[in-house]
Amino acid sequence: MTDELTRDIIAKIQAHADPEIGEITPETELTALGIHSLELTEIIFDVEEAYDIEIEMNTVDAWNKLKNVGDMVKAVRTLIDKKNA
Repeated sequence: MTDELTRDIIAKIQAHADPEIGEITPETELTALGIHSLELTEIIFDVEEAYDIEIEMNTVDAWNKLKNVGDMVKAVRTLIDKKNA
């Protein structure tokens, strides 16, 4: 079962992913999405705008080490929690 944040991030990723990928789940490997660096930047901007968070460049570098969509959701959730603390 996925929550609203997970569904929203998957929708943002799906808008930029290779349409032949099929269903995207939290377990989907990021490398399997066919997303290039420009598309990743667009996804990051979409997420920043939607959740009023700021993803610093060193965070973007760290995101390159994320393995799957669920890892990305966790990273966004952490930034949202920091903002709301």
